[in-house]
This record gives sequence, C-alpha cells and structure tokens, in this order.
Amino acid sequence: MKKLLFLILFTIFGFAKMPVVVSVVPEKIFVEKIGGDYVEVSVMIPVGSSPHTYEPKTSQMIKVSKAQLYFSIGLEFEEVWLDKFANQNKTLKIIDISNDINKSISVEHHGEKELDPHIWVDPINVKQIAVNITKALSLEDKSHTAYYEKNLKIFLKELDALDAKIQSILKKTAKETNFMVFHPAWGYFAKRYKLKQLAVEIEGKEPKMRALIQLIKKAKKEKVQAIFTQPEFSDKSAKIIAKDLNIAVIKASPLSQNWSETLIELAKAIAHKKS
Repeated sequence: MKKLLFLILFTIFGFAKMPVVVSVVPEKIFVEKIGGDYVEVSVMIPVGSSPHTYEPKTSQMIKVSKAQLYFSIGLEFEEVWLDKFANQNKTLKIIDISNDINKSISVEHHGEKELDPHIWVDPINVKQIAVNITKALSLEDKSHTAYYEKNLKIFLKELDALDAKIQSILKKTAKETNFMVFHPAWGYFAKRYKLKQLAVEIEGKEPKMRALIQLIKKAKKEKVQAIFTQPEFSDKSAKIIAKDLNIAVIKASPLSQNWSETLIELAKAIAHKKS
C-alpha cells in the first residue's frame, strides 16, 4: 500500500509541469522548445487578436494567478496588463525575454514613434530569446538545468538552419528589395535580410484616398510584387492597392502558430518562388 501511495505521489509531483504564461503564440513555441516536458504554457493573446487592444478573459486571469513565470517581450499589451498580473499573483516572476536584443527599429503608431516589438521575426534575435528563456527556466527549476541546456543547443541549431534557408531563398533577390505590408511588423526580418518594408497603414490607421494614391505610385515605382496583410488588421486598403497593381494579397501574421513556416513563406513570396 505504501509503495502504491509513493508511486501515485511521484506521478503527481515528480512530473508536475511548471505553469508559464506568455503574451503571444511564438513565445509559446520558443518556451516549449526549451522547457519541453517540464512546462505548461498559456498564451494571453490568441491568434487573430490585436496585441494593441486585447483584454484577457477570466479563464486567462485564472491561469495568471497560478503561474510561476510570465515571459514578456515588449508588447503594448504588457504595458497595460503586467502590473495587474503582478498584483493578482504576488509570487509571479515576470521575465523580459527581449533583454540583450538590439531594438533599433521604430514605427509610427497613432502619431507617435515607438519601438517595433516584433523582434522574433528575425531568427537570430530568437537565439538570444532562447538563451534568456533557458536562464529563467534553469533559475526557477535547477533540477532540470541540464535538460533545458540540451534543448537550447538543439533549438539554436534549428534557428541557424532556418536562417540559412531564408538566406538561400533570397540569394538572388536584390538588396533593398521592397515588399509592402499593411501593418509594419516585419522590420527586423527586413533588416536581417537587407530588404525594405513599405507600410500601407499611416500612424496606425487606414490611409485616406490621397495617401493611398501616393502609395500606389510608390509601389509601382518600387515594383512591389506582393502585399502582406495580417488577420489582426483590416486589409481593405491593401486589396485596393493589389487590384490596381494586379498583384497578390498574402495573409502572413507574425503571431502565427506556424512561426518558422511563415518566415519561409514570406521569403519565398518576396523572392517570387513557388511553395
């Protein structure tokens, strides 16, 4: 009987997963790559929702109240909610996994310049994110440090392979090639691979007709071949431009569950390569 009780307790406590909360789906991918069997990751902002306006549901706040770690990444959502999460869960440790990344790209949002938070669209940035996650998990759960570090090495190799694949796809693409986006979320991707993104939205809003006409002229001059839109934002203006230029509107979200595949498809579209 005692032996059976021991086995039950070992099963419950020996394999208990660390409850972790993240802001967006790509973070979940990264944390699970490192934490594997020892983490249970909850996402605050579901795919298809805007990080600028999303409000957590009651069920999500319950997850926060039970979490040990919250991995933040510099989103506007976090500026509003992190203090509330900390007040709800006094033992919650909030870790900024964007530390030690050069945040050099700013965007216009509602008339103000702000740092582009989408650092994870650059696979090399994700290498530092992975290191930061590994450090945090190892500090919180020292008994599995070797496991986390082993997973880190594997993931870093995967990221190098992803970077190499994207470079290969874009090998014959001219430097400073322009691609058009509605919401300027791909700046770090563009910087890494020496491309330029042209944003359709102006100060976080749909452009008015005069600005739209100027965008169409610029897109023609720059020989833009595709416009990328996100499910989180309207694509009305993008469709107008695409129709005038007779080019494709491609749905691609930096919040995608298929994070690495999205980056590859983005590169292929810019390089005019078929999937």
